[in-house]
Amino acid sequence: MPQIDPSSAQAIQSIDSQTNPQWFDYPIRVHPHHTDHGGIVWHGSYVVWLEEARVEALRSIGIDYADWVTLGCELPVVELSIRYHRSMRLGMQGIVKARMVQAQGVRIFWDYRIESPDAQELYITAQVTLVAIDREKGKIMRRLPAPVQAALMQMRRC
Repeated sequence: MPQIDPSSAQAIQSIDSQTNPQWFDYPIRVHPHHTDHGGIVWHGSYVVWLEEARVEALRSIGIDYADWVTLGCELPVVELSIRYHRSMRLGMQGIVKARMVQAQGVRIFWDYRIESPDAQELYITAQVTLVAIDREKGKIMRRLPAPVQAALMQMRRC
């Protein structure tokens, strides 16, 4: 497994939504396994879609999350806030909009929206905070690995 040299990493002070205004769009469709018996989306399904959108947003700019794990860097969710505006139902389509809004030290902040394809209905808004964990030690990293920092800088330019 590749080794991470924490001394080679430079801290990212702040990336904010003004420098990264672009949303990544991830289309979804509500299937039976996403819903309760009444055909309304179960609240946990939204969390799965947020994760999928974040991973696909990274993949869209050539960053494979599995590569970060191979480098020994896990990015678990340490904080999650969801506001439910309107329920989705079986068969409906939506767009998960995801963007990284800020990175401070080893914390990475993402914003999300799930809305109708025509943007007329807002279903949820959410914020997620990730923190970099050294996979081997199971402890919070002091700095982001250089490849992770480079990837975040690439997202900033997208």
